[in-house]
Amino acid sequence: MAINVFDRDTLLDLTVNFVPLFILLFFFVGYVVYNPFGVDLGGRILQVALLLAPFVLLAILTYLSGKAIATAEKTAPVYLPGGATVDGAEPIEDEHEE
Repeated sequence: MAINVFDRDTLLDLTVNFVPLFILLFFFVGYVVYNPFGVDLGGRILQVALLLAPFVLLAILTYLSGKAIATAEKTAPVYLPGGATVDGAEPIEDEHEE
């Protein structure tokens, strides 16, 4: 049985981080398959490090953000979009909770 770490809404919130992750992954794979800048080992190491470091850091940030969003959705009241700052706004009930 697969464990769902994040629900659909949380994954939708994290989409803004998935796009740059895929772009970085695309360039990493492209530069590993085809070396457009020659065979200099030092340059190659720098090139790979400049692609992998942001990828790893953004992947960690994405996971931690998803975890924070999922925790906040379970523990804090949920309002309609933009309603949390309106005076007198009532939290909405989630039909999935019992």
